[in-house]
Amino acid sequence: MGVLNVTPDSFSDGGRYDDPERALDHALQLEADGADIIDIGAESTRPGSARVPEAEELRRLVPVLKKLRDKLEIPISVDTYKSGVAQKAIEYGVEVINDPSGLTFDPNLAKTIANGDAGVVVNHMRGTPESWAKLGPMKDIMNTLGKDLDAAANRARRAGVLKDRIVIDPGLGFGKRKEQNAEIIAKLPELARLEIPILIGPSRKTFLKQADDEGTEFATAGAVAAAVIRGAHILRVHDVKAMRSVTDTVEAIIRTTEEF
Repeated sequence: MGVLNVTPDSFSDGGRYDDPERALDHALQLEADGADIIDIGAESTRPGSARVPEAEELRRLVPVLKKLRDKLEIPISVDTYKSGVAQKAIEYGVEVINDPSGLTFDPNLAKTIANGDAGVVVNHMRGTPESWAKLGPMKDIMNTLGKDLDAAANRARRAGVLKDRIVIDPGLGFGKRKEQNAEIIAKLPELARLEIPILIGPSRKTFLKQADDEGTEFATAGAVAAAVIRGAHILRVHDVKAMRSVTDTVEAIIRTTEEF
């Protein structure tokens, strides 16, 4: 899953692709580099970020969706927790809604997704971006994640979303303390009991930050490799070309191992 942020303030690439033409060029490049899905975000959820009104999110998003329509051969996902934004995105052909709130912020979102016959990624968020810096470590983190993600998936199913269109994301960052993000990756197999595909987004997260961008990208590659080994099905990344090489290599090794 290749990341396309059309925001002015995202932590990694804010402002680089907020022009629809540049967004189109980058989406086409992500596809050429090996992305299977493009994930578009028009509201930042970086630590400390403030919420934006629906009208502003749509102002950023809709021109990009218009540019991308019928230009890609892979599905588009939109990162939003607002039912109004999801509705408009689905009207423009978006097939997946990636909800950072795990269906907790907008009670109408799950029904909107079901009515649009779309898929959903339910991400685990603890608190809000404004409060993350004040939160202590989570207790019994994997058990809590399992319960919360199971509850989110059940909310989706009750609204009419088919089980095979639901993906869970444990939400690296999103209110977890630095050391607990590594624990989540290490213990991903504990979420397999939910029998739902797992998406994970380690790309350039704060807990991987190094002295320079190159070092952070290498740290991301290490986290991506570990996530695949521990059972992740979808990797949400910025540098698709490099991380595709990582995932293809790890998967080839896993297949070889399974043959013995």
